[in-house]
Amino acid sequence: EKCMQEKLEKIREAILKPMKEMAIIVDEIVYVTENGYKFLKITLDKVNGLDMDTIVDATNVINPIIDELDLIDEEYILDISSKERGN
Repeated sequence: EKCMQEKLEKIREAILKPMKEMAIIVDEIVYVTENGYKFLKITLDKVNGLDMDTIVDATNVINPIIDELDLIDEEYILDISSKERGN
């Protein structure tokens, strides 16, 4: 869906700089439906991996930015996680 793709791009642009300041890489942003729930999934990465505390910090920064943008009208769950690293 083109219009959702544009929204995700806007979200990416908005969080890119604050994340960079935290040395965090925005890996991917997707909007998916799972079991009837809609999820805005943001996958983050960091050079030496992300710990839980950093994800919490990042979430606290990202949340208000996304609220401020107010791009997605429907109810959804924000899911911020770190990129899975295969050993």
